[in-house]
Amino acid sequence: MSVLASVRDRVEAATAMLVRRIGPVEKVVGPFAFDFTSYYDSEMGPGIQRWLWLFSHLVDRGELARIKLVTNEIESSFLVEGKRTFNLDPGLLTLENFVLATGKNRAHRIYLGDGIFADLTLVFREGTYRPLPWTYPDYADPELIMMLNELRESYKCKLRQAEGKAIQLRA
Repeated sequence: MSVLASVRDRVEAATAMLVRRIGPVEKVVGPFAFDFTSYYDSEMGPGIQRWLWLFSHLVDRGELARIKLVTNEIESSFLVEGKRTFNLDPGLLTLENFVLATGKNRAHRIYLGDGIFADLTLVFREGTYRPLPWTYPDYADPELIMMLNELRESYKCKLRQAEGKAIQLRA
């Protein structure tokens, strides 16, 4: 989950709501400056920072649209004068790719249902995640890609543990 905000206390309040609805956060990466665009400045103010939250539980890929609807609901509950105070962007990191959920349709996005689309943002090739022609500049940033590569290693460990549990249950 990518979190953008200029006021940290709003992020902490959102964390509690997300934990109740999605599950515990295992790891927080950040904050680090979000200076690739001023797109969100008029809504959230200057000095926006980004955090990446890695949730403890593995999530079924089919849950991405539902999770985006939850994050939209949480964002709406913190509106001030009709403006968001933070942006929550759920994504799925897999061994093959990184996919974001969005409410905006574009030619390269796949409709998931309920007004939510899947945006194939990065693909894993030749040992690293790689941007595509439509990848947002912040997700194409080498530092962010390096962090996602590290999170991919954690994900691989979780997959191995989950396979071990499945084998134990079958035995």
